[in-house]
Amino acid sequence: MAKAQEPEKVSFFTRLKQIGMVFSFTAKRDKVFVPLVVTVVLVPLIAVGVAIALGLSWIFAPVGVLLALLGTVIVLNLRSQKAMMKEAEGQPGAAASIIENMRGDWRVSPAIASTTQFDMVHLVIGRPGVILIGEGNLSRVKGLIGQERRRLVKVIGNAELRDFIVGNEEGQIPLAKLRNTLIRLPRSITAKDVNSLDKRLTALSARPQMPKGALPKNMKPPKGQFKAMRGR
Repeated sequence: MAKAQEPEKVSFFTRLKQIGMVFSFTAKRDKVFVPLVVTVVLVPLIAVGVAIALGLSWIFAPVGVLLALLGTVIVLNLRSQKAMMKEAEGQPGAAASIIENMRGDWRVSPAIASTTQFDMVHLVIGRPGVILIGEGNLSRVKGLIGQERRRLVKVIGNAELRDFIVGNEEGQIPLAKLRNTLIRLPRSITAKDVNSLDKRLTALSARPQMPKGALPKNMKPPKGQFKAMRGR
């Protein structure tokens, strides 16, 4: 299962490049973004400029710059998330990708069950317990979730088992609200329990391995087969 990893440290110039890419991405998909940025930059600068013109010390000039930068960061963060959510809607595996990038200890196993029509169910383990997230056709996803619930309930003990289906129909959770929905779930198990569940469910989904030691006589290949295989 995918475990939450600490983000790698990046250089200042790499960070600037990333911010520039996010800025460009958001500006292309959100018509309101650029006007909002212009507003949050100009308002504090004009306010400080007027205050200085009225006799306020020039020491407050950096305050206007800092407020403009802070406003830009806040607007960029909010509008970029909205643009990314809108871009991800309808993409297979979008829900799993969002949860994998959430802060905190969220263990995600994408597409533990799926169909050829790209319906899928993701398994999430966290402090709220065990969570199944479905994406795709409502009726088919419900069947997949029911199947996984029957399989998991036998091994998760007293941990809470919840399920959600991502979508815009009644009873579903819009992709844009998935993050907040999971964050607001009550914490019902400890970090130690999360590790225990992770190991238990990893063992459940592990493929069976060939037994070690000598093969039983009825499983040994006919004589000469190894030579024939080496000769290929």
